[in-house]
Amino acid sequence: MGESTSERGRISAAEFHRAPGVSDWRVTGTGPQAVFTATSLARAAALVPAVVEAAERAGILPDVDVRPEGVVVRVPYRDPDGIPATAPDFAASVSRTAAELSLTPDPTRAQSVGLYVAQHSQADVRPFFTAVLGYEELGDTDAADPLRCGPQLAFNPISGDSPGRGRTHLDVFVPADQARARVDAALAAGGRLADDSHAPAWWSLASPDNHGVDVASWTDTDDG
Repeated sequence: MGESTSERGRISAAEFHRAPGVSDWRVTGTGPQAVFTATSLARAAALVPAVVEAAERAGILPDVDVRPEGVVVRVPYRDPDGIPATAPDFAASVSRTAAELSLTPDPTRAQSVGLYVAQHSQADVRPFFTAVLGYEELGDTDAADPLRCGPQLAFNPISGDSPGRGRTHLDVFVPADQARARVDAALAAGGRLADDSHAPAWWSLASPDNHGVDVASWTDTDDG
């Protein structure tokens, strides 16, 4: 029998959410994150020292995005096996300090975006995209911003398509408890439901002129 993720020092999204003190957090396609709103840049930045201290205790390498409207704290995936087992303790510590600073958690703003490039089965466009965007190769088929600011790219072959013609679609990873509202908002804005056979893991939508967008929430509930 293989080792569980927890035995390897990693946990699943579902295990993360079962931990105490992490109700402010959601797991999207890039890992656990929390958004805390603020009324000024100074108030948002006040959380940073506590994030650094908690990260050092937990052995976590977080990403912190500070804006006048708030601060986003992420535990980015740095290992394909899952979320660091110490991430819940880190997250709970950050949330406690955010509450002390009167920073308000807003899970509706948690999200990550993936861009899927569909290419002819005989083409390999990843070198072009990594060069033009300054990205790095990730695994066998993906590419990522080395600073994790831009969307992650995945390259998927289309069998039987015409050579020289590619297509793209977006994946928007949102919290599981926010997905249906995001889908409804997109439909109200003129979108079309292309496929809901995989819901609530994801919904496939199309814009009025048929650009594809998947609203995905499975990363927030994964128990693999």
